[in-house]
Amino acid sequence: MKLIRVGVDLAKNVFQVLGVDRTEKPIWRKKLSRADWLKALLERIEPGCEIGMEACGGAHHWARQLQAHGYTVKLVAPQFVKPYVKSNKNDANDAEAICEAMSRPSMRFVAVKTVEQQDIQAVHRIRAELISQRTAKGNQIRGLCLEYALTAPRELSQLRAAIPYWLEDQTNGLSSRFRRLLMGLWEDLLGLDKRLQQLDAEIALIAEADPVAKRLQQLRGVGPIIATAIVATVGNAKQFANGRQMAAALGLTPRQNSSGGKERLLGISKRGDSYLKMLLVHGARSMIRTAGSKTDRLSQWVMRIANTRHQNIATVALANKTVRIAWAMITKGSDYHPDRVTS
Repeated sequence: MKLIRVGVDLAKNVFQVLGVDRTEKPIWRKKLSRADWLKALLERIEPGCEIGMEACGGAHHWARQLQAHGYTVKLVAPQFVKPYVKSNKNDANDAEAICEAMSRPSMRFVAVKTVEQQDIQAVHRIRAELISQRTAKGNQIRGLCLEYALTAPRELSQLRAAIPYWLEDQTNGLSSRFRRLLMGLWEDLLGLDKRLQQLDAEIALIAEADPVAKRLQQLRGVGPIIATAIVATVGNAKQFANGRQMAAALGLTPRQNSSGGKERLLGISKRGDSYLKMLLVHGARSMIRTAGSKTDRLSQWVMRIANTRHQNIATVALANKTVRIAWAMITKGSDYHPDRVTS
């Protein structure tokens, strides 16, 4: 019998596959090793068969491999697969759930990322982790020095300025041992600063070389970091029908608790891409700081929200509008036109 759809449960060493025919009857169940699974899949399936996988680690790589052989690949978010898992969770049931989920007409799929997108995403992930490590290192230094009654303002720049002074001051009561330890921590902090500077330079080069990222920087509150993060996350943005869908996918729309025809909109939730959402909100907040002195339509619109409601609401609203404008710029290949912004 001819397979029309195959669900693949990816894992580290063992891949479980399940294929169904035109009558939706499972006719192929098999557990395959990582080394053999792709060859076995290509030998068994015919052109026109759809292949589905969870959007997990390695999924984009395998999707590109299968697309190169001419197959249609659909990636399903794990949270959308879970409702279709029958009985207990195991690899076979997961593969069956993936096969079932990808057949639903209303299912939303994850766009397959290119190698370039994953490279840019890797730069951002490393940078975010280094920032976290630098914050932790600064807090460790503050905590240890506080035991010796040495304090510095909470800005990291103030801590950087204070540490050399503490090391040189011979009257602050620090022992030679702790001075050596503090010097090591100081070198660790400087090393993290240097790595972050290198990644920022890498992102600036990417933003300059990528035409989409270059155009996105025309937006208010969008620099090289946000522009490249958008490119890495959404690619050509054609998986979204409009800018509203893109903003919702990133988590910049209110969550609902509606019932009985009565709509109740709450604040934004933790759904969506938390990293990109954080960057967009910070960019919007920086734009609002200077919007009060400007007379363009976008500045007047966001200041009207900030004055009548709350600045945080205005910040999220501006981030939402930025994403919608970005969708139009990406999909239409156009520049930013401030006079076309609707209030």
